[in-house]
Amino acid sequence: MLQLLQDPAVRSWIDEQRKPPVAVTTSEMMMQRITGLRERLAALAAAMPRLPDEFRNASGRLLGELQGRRPVSVLLLVIGFLALGTGAERLFRRVTASSRKWVVTRPVNATSERLHAIALRFVFNLADIAIFAVGSIGAFLALDWPPLLRQVVVAYLFAAVMLRLVLMASRFLLAPDHAAPEDAERFRLIPMGRAAAQFWHRRLALFVGWFAFGWATVDVLKILGFTPEARAVVAYALGLGLLVIALNAVWTRPLPGSSEVAETGTPRRMSHTVVASLFSIYFILLWGLWVAGLMGFFWLAAVAFLLPAAIAITEKASRHALRPHEGSGASGQTGLMAVYLDRGIRALLIAGAVLLLADAWHIDLVEMTSRDTLLTRLIRGALSAVVILLAADLVWQMTKTLIDKRLTRAQSVPSATSEVASREARLRTLLPIFRNVAFAVLAIVAVLMVLSALGVEIGPLIAGAGIAGVAIGFGAQTLVKDVISGVFYLLDDAFRVGEYIQSGSYKGTVESFSLRSVKLRHHRGPVYTVPFGELGAVENMSRDWVIDKFQIGITYDSDLEKARKLIKNIGQDMAADPEFAPNIIEPLKMQGVEQFGEFAIQIRCKMTTRPGEQFVIRRKAFARIKQAFQDNGIKFAVPTVQVAGGGEAAAAVAQEGLQLVKPAGAAE
Repeated sequence: MLQLLQDPAVRSWIDEQRKPPVAVTTSEMMMQRITGLRERLAALAAAMPRLPDEFRNASGRLLGELQGRRPVSVLLLVIGFLALGTGAERLFRRVTASSRKWVVTRPVNATSERLHAIALRFVFNLADIAIFAVGSIGAFLALDWPPLLRQVVVAYLFAAVMLRLVLMASRFLLAPDHAAPEDAERFRLIPMGRAAAQFWHRRLALFVGWFAFGWATVDVLKILGFTPEARAVVAYALGLGLLVIALNAVWTRPLPGSSEVAETGTPRRMSHTVVASLFSIYFILLWGLWVAGLMGFFWLAAVAFLLPAAIAITEKASRHALRPHEGSGASGQTGLMAVYLDRGIRALLIAGAVLLLADAWHIDLVEMTSRDTLLTRLIRGALSAVVILLAADLVWQMTKTLIDKRLTRAQSVPSATSEVASREARLRTLLPIFRNVAFAVLAIVAVLMVLSALGVEIGPLIAGAGIAGVAIGFGAQTLVKDVISGVFYLLDDAFRVGEYIQSGSYKGTVESFSLRSVKLRHHRGPVYTVPFGELGAVENMSRDWVIDKFQIGITYDSDLEKARKLIKNIGQDMAADPEFAPNIIEPLKMQGVEQFGEFAIQIRCKMTTRPGEQFVIRRKAFARIKQAFQDNGIKFAVPTVQVAGGGEAAAAVAQEGLQLVKPAGAAE
């Protein structure tokens, strides 16, 4: 050991390890990056002239592997196992043709039936690929292949299966083969026209096919002994093909809302050109980052573009697939299944993007959890914050969806004609407030949890919020009074949305609530915004029933019994009238003589109706009573003046009255 330590080389290495690390400045780091990029490009340029030799060596190695075998026989073997896979797939299609036709032609009358048909279609497409893969791989394994050729065939077979999987996913989402509008509407998950669906299906097939077989080609070149620089040159040349396909798709894509590819109108053509130019610059920049070897920035730019697009497409597809059936009468509110599907796929996409970026930037997430530096704490906090926000978003969307569906069901009740309708009216009052409170609570809890995950001590924040709440409570007693009064009004079920109430000088129909006030729409139009603390006693005129009483004056010589029977018949007729019957609880009837007036007998009438309907029913009753009394000789009493007396005294009084009313200066 002592001899080893006395070795000059070992001592020099130990001294180097004891030296403090030299800090690298930003400019030095940039120079290292530029130098590395220059060396990389120089290596690629030097590898290009060697490509013909690389291909000759690879072909010689492959031909040496195939000695004793004719190329035609090898080609026939490859075609044979591919034909066997294709034949097995065609046979499966022929056997299941009737079932496929039934899936396409079966009637769809509900969302569940549409989802069932889409699932069956997906299963059949996946089974096609499985049969093709099993048939091809089985035939491949049954034959005796040279080791080198076996690797080459496996690479291209994997590329073919990858292409088939992508084409299956494209047909599943776009349904480009269905020409009938009803079939396309049933199976197309991404809403678009048939021409647009066919366009994107073909471009996606071309792009993925070029990518898959190009990837397989680069792997085969590695198997055949190509140098890394030569393989990189071939890969970048094949990447130019991907760039051309992407640029072609951008410039020839169909316009939104149009089934044709050609532009129609100057504004749309200009917008199309601007968007296509921006996408072209982006794709060229992406290819440049790949060639330069800046893979961290390449994947960051790719994820920044693909992740929002994938989330938007997923949301459209889930909502379009789970939309209510047109003839079912269901509302357009999104169901819980759509929320689960949309938010679940979104979480998976974000998690996949994070893992992809971590791999591209060479970040070991498992190792990071065991280190405790500022950077690792920030990264762990950011990842935890993303998870917390995704969970909060899922809970909020579920809560909001449930409340909105319940509100839609409550609003479908036309009027408070039963106890069930009254309960629905109360829900229309309470659920919007509960939705706002739930959002506020979720937002506050999520923000506090995110701050805690980022390393912020939230204990002082909570304590400070409590102190601030007490201070606000003392300083804003009116506000607190309004909020607490509103809570107890709602708990007491004092009024609901749509009811007519009166409190002091304020009266009107309840339109909406906030945490501290209620909006009342007066029957003449004005809107009162009344704080709960100022309401006081509330008179609710829209609950259960209303007793309406009124008096009618008739002459003293009228037949009271006849009048009673007429009013009773009118009440029974109105109670049997379909226009008024739903709103009449007890029909109109005469209660008797209320009082003897100076010139009339006051009779009192009574009826019980639904709240707010007494006015219309009373007007109709007045019109019928007038007509019935007129037809039966019962006269309404009116004020009269009667002068009694006779002889010369009466004449003198009359003459005196005429003198009093004669205009001044009139002739005798």
